[in-house]
Amino acid sequence: MRIVKKKEDVQEMVERIAKEILKNGLNDTVLVGIRTGGAFLAGRIKEIIKDLSGTDLPLGILDITLYRDDWTRIGPAPVVRKTEIPFSVNDKIVILIDDVLFTGRTVRAAIDAILDYGRPKKIKLAVLIDRGKGSRELPICADYVGATIETDLQETINVYLKEQGHEDMVAVEEIKK
Repeated sequence: MRIVKKKEDVQEMVERIAKEILKNGLNDTVLVGIRTGGAFLAGRIKEIIKDLSGTDLPLGILDITLYRDDWTRIGPAPVVRKTEIPFSVNDKIVILIDDVLFTGRTVRAAIDAILDYGRPKKIKLAVLIDRGKGSRELPICADYVGATIETDLQETINVYLKEQGHEDMVAVEEIKK
């Protein structure tokens, strides 16, 4: 494991994303975190925006398990968790939040899921780590990025967060075969 971002780096990236979202205006904006890492990051971004602006943005959590195009490969009984979107997405600016953008397939699944809840005015994407456009399988790019870290296809990027019982950090690791 090679640590590429430490606790203070993660905090700085989350704060920068929150400030960029705030700078672009909050009218009709809702935050939706993709389970699991994206949900935790969305909660942090929501709190930073609230502290800086006094605006308490609606927050939703999205499980995309059954929207994935590879869910049958996950195993015979994939774990489906609860989606919690306690507001309408109709005519809203939905900011999808995830920890890592790699192939774009997770984001595609999340967009499909959001569209089942209504018709947003716009969908934007915020990610802590972008693995670079060379790894994309779909034409998807993030509007808000904490950092871009290009890796080999034999490597993976893992985001460890305190909400999951770890110290905040981003690590590049070899894929176990």
